Amino acid sequence: MSDKQLNWKFAEEFAIEGEHASLARQHSLELGVEAVSASIGAQLALLAAASRAENIVEIGTGVGVSAHWLLAGAPHAELTSIDTEIDYQQSARKTLLDAGHAAKQLRLIAGPAADVLPRLNEASYDMVFVDADPASVIEYVEHGLRLVKRGGTVVVAHALWRDRVADPAQRDDTVKSFRLLLREIAASPAVISALSPAGDGLLQLTKVRD
Repeated sequence: MSDKQLNWKFAEEFAIEGEHASLARQHSLELGVEAVSASIGAQLALLAAASRAENIVEIGTGVGVSAHWLLAGAPHAELTSIDTEIDYQQSARKTLLDAGHAAKQLRLIAGPAADVLPRLNEASYDMVFVDADPASVIEYVEHGLRLVKRGGTVVVAHALWRDRVADPAQRDDTVKSFRLLLREIAASPAVISALSPAGDGLLQLTKVRD
């Protein structure tokens, strides 16, 4: 194992996951639902805390692992989370309520994100987390930047997509979508961006102009 791989492994194991997030992760494994790694979760918590987020949108509820981390960083925030799988959302709701979060904080919307996002209010959120259909990642980020206030942050999971984005030999449609997104973001004066190699890659965008 190379030094870089050792560093990556050490960083992944550095994050300590809470009891209820760990339970949600166990449910994810049982259902075959991919959840963010603990290191990505820790970065989500840090970003939510640093931005003092009061209103968060999550695109892709899963069974609640990332929601637990987001609310660990912003425990009093209102979370609007979108997913097509109602059963997964109900599992997420249970562990979030068991963790002590108030029901009024949780707005879980069942339906395709492409239908739900246009109905959300523009410039009304502090943070948007994208962890859903990678084929639609550019569309979701465009919605995210519309939804966050100036100074708000859009965070995109899987930005290095299975270690394929950095490999020029990989040219499937999903890889092309992420590469196009990264090129457009790097050239945009409307955001400040950073790409972390943690987990499967985490793209962070802070909106600095409308």
